[in-house]
Amino acid sequence: MAPLLPVNGKVARRVDDRRVLSGIVHALQSGGRWGDCPEHIYGPKKTLYNRFVRWAERGIWEDIFSALAGGEDAPDRLFIDSSCIKVHRTAGGAKGAPLAHGIGQTRGGRNTKLHAVCDVKGRPLVLLLTPGNAHDMRVAKQCIAALPPLAELVGDKGYDSDDLRDWLASRGTTAVIPPKRHRKAQLDCDPVIYKQRNIIERMFCRLKDWRRVAKRFDRNIKNFMATICIAATVIWWLK
Repeated sequence: MAPLLPVNGKVARRVDDRRVLSGIVHALQSGGRWGDCPEHIYGPKKTLYNRFVRWAERGIWEDIFSALAGGEDAPDRLFIDSSCIKVHRTAGGAKGAPLAHGIGQTRGGRNTKLHAVCDVKGRPLVLLLTPGNAHDMRVAKQCIAALPPLAELVGDKGYDSDDLRDWLASRGTTAVIPPKRHRKAQLDCDPVIYKQRNIIERMFCRLKDWRRVAKRFDRNIKNFMATICIAATVIWWLK
């Protein structure tokens, strides 16, 4: 991971990366306040918070995840799905409209939706945030287009669309998506392959084991995306 970290100039000297990054992971995984991080282990809370926020603003956490996820060839079979994340009351009030920060009003209250594509090992490859009231189909092509063409894409009924199926076929991809009930002409869906869709459900469960992913506390969408990217990076190491 060291080659992916930014390099400071000759004047500025950065505090030990290993200690600070461990403190950031501790805060995000436990869900506690930054001030709750043991200072004798991780250093001052201000150092932890500033490092996290400044690198989030510069997109460094996203770049680290992208470099890790893009380091291997795309597998033949991928899985796509989304999951809603409840927005805590402290996450409101950021500059700009709530929709600009990925917060939407749903029946269950304010939510942010995380869209993801993962491989057969449950490792996330693509991550995207939208307001909680955004339909999965609005960003499905955007998520898939971020990866090279593949052989099979597995998704639930929410992705059953003629337009998406035709677009996947043009890329040489077989859509393993069950048809909706109101379809006049029912389409075939391989039941054996579709049973593997629980892989991406388990991936979301692993992400939400991080308390700051299971519930959104960050006002700024860049900070929240950084939280998810750090959690996804750790999942890659563990897998």
